[in-house]
Amino acid sequence: MSDNHSSSAWSTYSRIVFIAFAAIALGLIAYEHRVHLLGILPWFLILACPLMHLFMHHGHHGHGGYPGHDHPRHRAGTVRPNKETGDV
Repeated sequence: MSDNHSSSAWSTYSRIVFIAFAAIALGLIAYEHRVHLLGILPWFLILACPLMHLFMHHGHHGHGGYPGHDHPRHRAGTVRPNKETGDV
């Protein structure tokens, strides 16, 4: 006796039903808890400020003026202004 169905644990129909159920469940959960999520948004904005400061300045080493600053373009005398070709 041979079986023409695939041997996978999830058939195509089962996957579609699961995805539809998961999408509906996530939509309902998001709808019911939107007040909680919207209440947290201002705190995320406040938290984003110090995190952006740390990540964008690479841990307080991006302010310049510190001895031993290791970025090659920030060393004294290495950054040259661009000359325009038409300037005589």
